[in-house]
Amino acid sequence: MPIEYVLTGPYRIEYRSYEEPPLGPHEVRVRTIVSGMKRGTELNLYRGTAPMHSQRFDLTYRVFLPEPSERRYPMWLGSWGVGEIVEIGSAVIRFRPGDRVHGPMRHRPTNVFPEDRLRPLPPGLDPLAALCTDPAEFALTAVHDAGLRVGDRVAVFGLGAIGLLVVQLVRLAGARQVIAVDPVARRRALAGTFGADVTLDPTAEDAGLAIKKLTGKGVDVAIEASGVTAALHQAIRATHLGGEVVTLGYYPDGAPDLRLGEEWHHNRITLHSSMIVWGCPHRAYPRWDEARVLETVEELLCQGRLRTDGLITHHFPYREAPAAYQLLDTRPDEVIKVALHYEGEA
Repeated sequence: MPIEYVLTGPYRIEYRSYEEPPLGPHEVRVRTIVSGMKRGTELNLYRGTAPMHSQRFDLTYRVFLPEPSERRYPMWLGSWGVGEIVEIGSAVIRFRPGDRVHGPMRHRPTNVFPEDRLRPLPPGLDPLAALCTDPAEFALTAVHDAGLRVGDRVAVFGLGAIGLLVVQLVRLAGARQVIAVDPVARRRALAGTFGADVTLDPTAEDAGLAIKKLTGKGVDVAIEASGVTAALHQAIRATHLGGEVVTLGYYPDGAPDLRLGEEWHHNRITLHSSMIVWGCPHRAYPRWDEARVLETVEELLCQGRLRTDGLITHHFPYREAPAAYQLLDTRPDEVIKVALHYEGEA
């Protein structure tokens, strides 16, 4: 029997065997080749700091409601994966055994999906590059939410996988100047190779003020991708009078460093929360929906216009997933994105 791992409580990963379920008519069984770990939502679920730890998101009222944390476990983790179809249901028409696919997958050797939840892996798209489809989807949506105009000056706060993809996308969208902000030197250097004109270390200087001095009056758009409220406050400080701030970071804690009575109020800054999952339509729907965003991301990745070199910094065998989570939790500055490999697991 194959072996999966589940989260049984904060910081507790347990491996156990599982049975392969039968397929429905429109379902396929996928053998996982590689899957990617997320430093935002997934890490907070692992730590027990996500709101889902003690609450549930009610999709009718779209509010979080109390729920005992013990009801949340065991919990499966995962975000995006690449695999090969090994079996199809009787009514499947899009795929055949042997086809390679990618999409939202649990971290486990095999997964069963409705065929419409998966995407064919485009010819020539490396499986490791395909893992970046997930962060690129959020990055592109954030750039759309910013309403970016040719000639705009843009600041990107937080240079994880999403932020580094944002740096490239705002350049493709016509930004005149791109300023990238992150405390980690390796990430700043990578941002420079991806098109950032200036990089700043927020631990070495007042980033908001430095950006105001560099640009004269501030950036037209700031995109905050770190999930740190102190960075969000600096993004607001860096923004031009009447400018736009877009957030796509995952904020697990309170906001003692976010002071809305200061620049946000006095400079009439517009603040957008960027989200395209959990039932949130694209702001340009129906012209744009999630499928079109994913098609665009795939095309940019296949054409090499969106680069992923350097984004996956660590590789772990599937059986060493606990060590991967420990690395993400205790040494986050060393990591951009982690890949789990499944050779011999299915």
